[in-house]
Amino acid sequence: MLNVTKEKKGSDLLVALEGRLDTVTAPQFESELKEILSGITKLTIDAEKLEYVSSAGLRVLLSAHKTMSKQGSMVVKNLSEEVKEVFDITGFSDILTIE
Repeated sequence: MLNVTKEKKGSDLLVALEGRLDTVTAPQFESELKEILSGITKLTIDAEKLEYVSSAGLRVLLSAHKTMSKQGSMVVKNLSEEVKEVFDITGFSDILTIE
């Protein structure tokens, strides 16, 4: 189960994730992101309540990162220790901007 809360202010978009970003929830999240990223120059993903991320979830974040690197910037913030560890092991900590 993944709850996604979106807050748009001009060309800034804050996306808060709660729950699990996995093979079940990643496709839905990816399609939601694709619909809303047009015209966005700053994407912030708040992962404070993200409990788990799988390779499918990482792929969605990488895809969003690629899109945003063409039109602006993307930041991932408030990672839990568990999710941060996944980012570190997979090398995503080096690819994504994490606050």
